[in-house]
Amino acid sequence: MGRLGDMYGKRRMLLISVAMLVTGSVVAALSSSLTPMIVGRAMQGLASGVIPLGISIMRDELPSEKLGTATAQMSASLGVGGALGLPAAALLAENTNWHNLFWVSAGLGLIVFGLVLRFVPESSVRSGGRFDVLGGVGLSAGLISLLLAISQGAGWGWTGGRTLGLFAFAIAVLLVWGWWERRTTEPLADLRTTARPQVLLTNLASMVFGFAMFAMSLVLPQLLQMPKATGFGLGQSMLASGLVMGPSGLVMLLTAPLSARISNTRGPKVTLMLGAVVVAAGYGFGSVLMGSVWELVLVSLLIGAGIGLAYGAMPALIMAAVPVSETAAANSFNTLMRSIGTSVSSAVAGVILAQLTINLGGYTLPSQTGFRVVLIIGAGAALSALAIASFIPARGVSGSVRGR
Repeated sequence: MGRLGDMYGKRRMLLISVAMLVTGSVVAALSSSLTPMIVGRAMQGLASGVIPLGISIMRDELPSEKLGTATAQMSASLGVGGALGLPAAALLAENTNWHNLFWVSAGLGLIVFGLVLRFVPESSVRSGGRFDVLGGVGLSAGLISLLLAISQGAGWGWTGGRTLGLFAFAIAVLLVWGWWERRTTEPLADLRTTARPQVLLTNLASMVFGFAMFAMSLVLPQLLQMPKATGFGLGQSMLASGLVMGPSGLVMLLTAPLSARISNTRGPKVTLMLGAVVVAAGYGFGSVLMGSVWELVLVSLLIGAGIGLAYGAMPALIMAAVPVSETAAANSFNTLMRSIGTSVSSAVAGVILAQLTINLGGYTLPSQTGFRVVLIIGAGAALSALAIASFIPARGVSGSVRGR
């Protein structure tokens, strides 16, 4: 979607993305079996280009003095929406039919579609050219194979034929894809730009940071809802768990302007590193503070603040290193790196929680040690992102290169 936005109009692709979200939500809401649900969810996933397209429109339309804060808030909204959606989704799931979750999503999507249509201008910055169909097919095939192996490896066995075969296929396809992208004159992703140290290291840090971010969503809700009979579970309802996680989204939203301010004065590299430190501290506290609801609220707030800082800095780092004509594609690639990190996080946490278990009333449940290990790994991932970010070349903020 980012590449298409650069070529044919970012607002147009933004509207198409939101339309896919609405359509997918309706398909899922009407589904009563697995296959249409998967189709609906896949169509919803086509809306993932909304954030990078929105950031790109801001770069084209906003004055320099407003760009940093606006893009920081837009980037942080990726986490904000997820955090604030938890209590709302829990309320609907506990009190109404689950189909209503998707009807509400469709309704909100229609509102967003109307607002974009009314208020968002079409950017005049376009790269033109032809879409790289082979590049799109190759990247999709490689990523599907990679993420399927990661997500299903624990169930199939990490040394099983299907798992190893998918990993081998993914590596082979992505290598061929990389060769093609360097050979074609109009690539899906300009790998020469992507290979620039500032872009490459920011994407690597984003992937590791995506791993760290998702660990909170995997651990805290389970700890909150685990039965008290385990000795460490807090026995909370789904709604109560959502309310505990919700405030972290507000913190992300409030932290985004601070992220922009720090980036303007010290540079987005410093902001990203600071966010990684805060997230690592949050997970460190979480590994020892898990005995009460207020402790988990504190942990989620601290991690949310770090995510708000880091996510606000990522688009600034990307935009400072790519030309205006490639803004949407470059930001989309960065979003993809975060998504790969969250997928890996889910697989790793799943393996750990499936191995470190206790038996309660004939049921096998994750142990407190398992949760603690995942939190410690989350802290380690945040510190790894800090180490990667420390090698990013010091550059100006994104606003200084808007007109490049």
